[in-house]
Amino acid sequence: MKKQNTAFLSQAAMIAAVYVVLTYVFAPFSFGEIQVRISEALTILPLFTPAAVPGLFIGCLIGNILGGAILPDIVFGSIATLIGAFGTWQLRSSLPILAPLPPILANTVIVPLVLHFGYGVALPVPFLMLTVGIGEILSCGVLGIILYTVLRKYKNIIFVPFRS
Repeated sequence: MKKQNTAFLSQAAMIAAVYVVLTYVFAPFSFGEIQVRISEALTILPLFTPAAVPGLFIGCLIGNILGGAILPDIVFGSIATLIGAFGTWQLRSSLPILAPLPPILANTVIVPLVLHFGYGVALPVPFLMLTVGIGEILSCGVLGIILYTVLRKYKNIIFVPFRS
C-alpha cells in the first residue's frame, strides 16, 4: 500500500513537472488568443495512470503561475485541464480513441471565457472558441494521439499499474 502511494505521488509529480517545463519552454505559443499548448498533449496520460489526473492539474496550475497568468486563468484554466484529464481517465477502458475529446471540449469552452472576460480580449467568444479549439485539436488530438501510440508500447515499463 505504501509503495503504491509513493509510486502514485512520484508519477503525479513527474507528470506535473513535465507539463510545467513544456508550458514554460513553449511559452510564446502556450498563452494568448491563438495558442497551441504543447503540454496539453500530456492529457492523454490518464489512459495509462490515474496519477496523471492530479499531475496534470498541478502542472497546469504551476505552469499558469510561472507563465504570468492572471488569477482567473490560473484557477479556471487549471480546472479545465482537470476536467479534461478526469474525462480522459473515465474513457480509459471503454473508448480510448475518444480520449482527447474531454480536454479539447473543456478547454474550448472555458479558456475563451477567461480570455474574453478575464483578460479583456475584444474578440468575440465564438471566435476565441474556434482558435482555442483548433490549438487543442492540434495539441491534444494530434500530438496526444502520437504520444499515446508511442507510450502504449512501453506502458508496462514506464507506468506502475494501480488498482482503480
